[in-house]
Amino acid sequence: MSIREYVQTVRERDWEQLESGTLRLAVIGLGWWTREQAIPAIDASDFCETTVVVSSTHEKGADVAATTPSVEVALTYDEFTDGDSVDEYDAVYICTPNALHLPYAEAAAEHGKAILCEKPLEATAERAEELVAATEDVPLMVAYRMQTDPGVRRMRELVADGAIGDPVAVHGHMGQQMLDVVSGDPDQWRLDPDLAGYGATVMDLGIYPLNTARFVLGADPVSVTAQMRSDDEAFREVPDQHATFTIELDDGTYAACTASQHAALSGHLRIVGTDGELLLEPTFLGESPQTLTLRMDGRELELDDGRRDVFGDEMTEEFDYFADRVLRAEPISPDGDHALVDMQALEAIYEAAETGREVSVR
Repeated sequence: MSIREYVQTVRERDWEQLESGTLRLAVIGLGWWTREQAIPAIDASDFCETTVVVSSTHEKGADVAATTPSVEVALTYDEFTDGDSVDEYDAVYICTPNALHLPYAEAAAEHGKAILCEKPLEATAERAEELVAATEDVPLMVAYRMQTDPGVRRMRELVADGAIGDPVAVHGHMGQQMLDVVSGDPDQWRLDPDLAGYGATVMDLGIYPLNTARFVLGADPVSVTAQMRSDDEAFREVPDQHATFTIELDDGTYAACTASQHAALSGHLRIVGTDGELLLEPTFLGESPQTLTLRMDGRELELDDGRRDVFGDEMTEEFDYFADRVLRAEPISPDGDHALVDMQALEAIYEAAETGREVSVR
C-alpha cells in the first residue's frame, strides 16, 4: 500500500468489532458541553443512547429530557448517589466540574456501572489517585476524545511505522476565547480553583497537546518547565490565562506547548522526526476541515478528512469506542492509570511555573 492509499483510510474505525448492541448511559452534569456536544454525539452514535440525565434539579433534567426522546428518567445528584433508577442505565458519562468527578465516580462504582469520565480526571493528582482506587472494580475510561479521532490515530500509526524517522520534537497549541465560547460569566467554575483545580488553561486546554503527544508517540513525561500569566480581572483567581510549557518525554523527544483562554480559536499538533514531519491542523477545538500533512524527502502529502462537524465526529467516535469495549467486556483505554500520568504532569507544570524551575514528573 502506498502512503497516499494508507492515509486515505483516515475515516475507518480501526478498533470497531461490535456488530450490534446498545449501551444505556446516565449522563451526569448538564452544562453546555453535555447539552451541545455530548448528548447530540450520543444520539448520533451506533451503540449508545442516553436514558438517564442527572443534574442539580429535576427541572433542569426535564428540560433536557424534553428534547432527547431516549431519556426515561431525570435524577438529582443526590438521587443518583443514593442509587435511584440503577436498572435504567448500564454506564455513566461524568461531565461535572473537575472537583466533582470523584464523588460521582465513587457512586457509579458502588452501583457496579462502567464509567466514562471527562478529562482532566480530577482537580488534583491526589484526588485523581482516590478516583482510580475507588473504581478499580469497574471499567473506567477517561474522555480523551483525540485518542479516537481518526486523524490522530493515523498520525500514531505513521510515527510507529517510521514514516518520519525517529521523533525528535513536538509542537502543540490550543487557544480559544473562553469568555465568548464557553461562558461570559467570570464566576464560572473554570475560574474557581476549588472546582477547576490547579488552573484554568493548562488544565482545560493544555492537557490536549500534552495527552495527544503522549498517545501519538507512545511516550510519557519525565520533566517539565513552564511559564504562565493572567492579565484580565476575570482570571484573577487562576495563574494561567496564557501558558507555555515544555516536556521531556521518556523516548527522548521534547515537546513545546502553548495554550490560552484569551486567543483566537486555533489548534495544531506537529511531530518532527529525523526524516520528515507530520502536521494535524486545525485540531483540538473542532474546527474543520481537518488536514493531516506528511512531509518527507522534499514531498508533501495532504489529506482533508472531509468532516464538517469535527466535534460531533470525535465525540461520537469516543462514545462508540467506549460502548464497543464495555459491551464486549474488553480492556479499555485510556484508563485511569493513563490519566494519572497527565495529572502528575499537570501538577508539575503548575509547580514549574510557580518556582521557575524544571520539575520532575513523579
